[in-house]
Amino acid sequence: MDFPIYRKYPNNKSFFKIVDTDHFEEIKVTGRLFEIHQFEAKILPDRNFIQDMISMDDDYWVDSTSEEFQSALDAIK
Repeated sequence: MDFPIYRKYPNNKSFFKIVDTDHFEEIKVTGRLFEIHQFEAKILPDRNFIQDMISMDDDYWVDSTSEEFQSALDAIK
C-alpha cells in the first residue's frame, strides 16, 4: 500500500491525509473556519477507524486528491 492516501467526507466538510496505518491528518471545515488535527492511533478502535477509511467501508468516505487536501490546507494559512 502506498502512502499517503487521501479521503474526504462526501459533504466536503473533512479532508484526510492518511500518512500510514497509525497516523492521519484531518482538515475540518466549519463554515469559514478550517482546522487541522494530527491523529495517532494508540488503541485498536483507532486503528480500525483508519483501516475503515483506507477501505472506504460503508460509504462514509470517498476518494480525494493531494490537490484537494492542499487547497484546504492553503485556506488555513
